[in-house]
Amino acid sequence: MKSTLVRQDSDTLAELVVRGMQDKKASDIVVLNLKELKNAVADYFIICSANSDTQLEAVARSVEEEIEKVTGESPWQTEGRTNREWVLLDYVDVVVHVFLRDRRKFYALEELWGDAKISYIEAEPA
Repeated sequence: MKSTLVRQDSDTLAELVVRGMQDKKASDIVVLNLKELKNAVADYFIICSANSDTQLEAVARSVEEEIEKVTGESPWQTEGRTNREWVLLDYVDVVVHVFLRDRRKFYALEELWGDAKISYIEAEPA
């Protein structure tokens, strides 16, 4: 049987995503809260940068493991693992983007959602 909880709310999922990113030292973590935006595709977009394709994969796995451990959920869909430049993990209400730094600048997702409430997550002290 899956978790006894019906489905984690998007706020809880967002917190777990950030924790998973921080566990693998992702940088420039940004949480875009899209809840107030009309026709938004999700409640949250959470974006971070990785310094290498190895770190990119480690961050994506860490997010998946954190959510699986707490909620029993797996992403509804994943994209990008093959080219190792941008991994997308879709949890329906929360969409996770792990970018190599130069790819993130190129796509500039933060700019697409200018009306969103944006939270910049401070790096955890070493």
